[in-house]
Amino acid sequence: MMSPRYHIDLFWHDPDECWIANVPDLKTCSAHGDTPEQALAEVQVAMQGWLEIANDMGFAIPQPRYRPAKFAA
Repeated sequence: MMSPRYHIDLFWHDPDECWIANVPDLKTCSAHGDTPEQALAEVQVAMQGWLEIANDMGFAIPQPRYRPAKFAA
């Protein structure tokens, strides 16, 4: 079974002085790191945990829908 492919926002956050990776389709699923690569690796772990817990609790798994405005049709 193929895992859904969710959009990940990656950005520098000045107040915390770290990189943030956020998954808009998965409410409250985000991670941070000292480098973009670290933030992306951490959000992969967070997404896996988010999906496992949602599945275990019988919650609906959202389909990937988010697209940044510049890619929206």
